[in-house]
Amino acid sequence: MSRLAAGVCLITAHEPPLTPTGPDGEDVGMTATAFMSVSLDPPLVLVSLREGSRMDDLLAEQPLWAVSVLADHQVQVASRFSMKNRISDRLLFADLPYGRGEVSGAPLLTGALATLECRTENRVEAGDHTLVIGRVLTAALPSPDSPPLAYFRGRYRHLAG
Repeated sequence: MSRLAAGVCLITAHEPPLTPTGPDGEDVGMTATAFMSVSLDPPLVLVSLREGSRMDDLLAEQPLWAVSVLADHQVQVASRFSMKNRISDRLLFADLPYGRGEVSGAPLLTGALATLECRTENRVEAGDHTLVIGRVLTAALPSPDSPPLAYFRGRYRHLAG
């Protein structure tokens, strides 16, 4: 499967506070290359999450999430959110330019090719992953003319124009 080129996305969600009077919730993010369009009517997308990952656990409870389709100049973002044994997500978001989705409250990266906000429609167990199917609630094209970031043979790649 390493011979199948894939686009690269940052999947994000906002973990709500544990109690109404407690500290603010936390933003969570992960790099995904297993992301695809499923349907135009209704607009559905799918992301594959490692079972038991923080994002899988969060999206089992929180139905709203967001996607930033990464441009080739965002390779450091992709690397940052795919690290094993990484630091807290709060620190990973600290110096990134982003806005908040109006519907999801999740971070949407400035300079992404496209951004989507989604609501989970279905979750399907598939081996050691969970396939999360989401209905697209909002879509925008912050930087539609930038080249895309691709993943091929275990590395991030830039596509020649």
